[in-house]
Amino acid sequence: MIMLGTYELDRIYQEDCYQAIKKIPDKSIDLIYTDIPYLYEQNGQGNSALCKRAYRKRDELAAFSNGIDYAIFDDFVRVLKQINAFIWCSRAQVYEVMKFFVEKYHCAYEILTWNKTNPTPTTNGHWLPDIEYCLYFREDGVKLNDGYELKSKWYISGANKSDKDKFDHPTIKPLPLVQRHIQHTVMGGGARY
Repeated sequence: MIMLGTYELDRIYQEDCYQAIKKIPDKSIDLIYTDIPYLYEQNGQGNSALCKRAYRKRDELAAFSNGIDYAIFDDFVRVLKQINAFIWCSRAQVYEVMKFFVEKYHCAYEILTWNKTNPTPTTNGHWLPDIEYCLYFREDGVKLNDGYELKSKWYISGANKSDKDKFDHPTIKPLPLVQRHIQHTVMGGGARY
């Protein structure tokens, strides 16, 4: 059994991430890939079926819709061997996340997107929610793997309702996209996913 602090490798734990990360030793992680709680902007109003669906979605995600305590990023930096992180976030969070990693740590970055072919409709002059943002940050010295098929900054697919239902996860990302992101980074000992 290989341990990382109090955690056994290749095992899933369901814990409060703000507490769990404190148990991870300094400079012990090759890569962080996370989908932080989104800061949702209010959308829609009225009593149409579409608005009711938007309200239902917002209510379902209420426990997760207040964003994230950005102080956890200090722990990300502490546990990473070198800054090497993919962070999914809402459009409303891009600036704050970028500010932390680019201004404070001078990281190289990419703005990666998942472009959905079947977004939920919107009303009242809003843009369609057809893009999700993944910010990638890396410190000098973090290498990327070659491979043309790994280098695209965008991915097109539909949202996968069957995976949402199967894994009971409201914001699940496409597995091929996650794999491509992870395979593009060079990590000691090989990638596990």
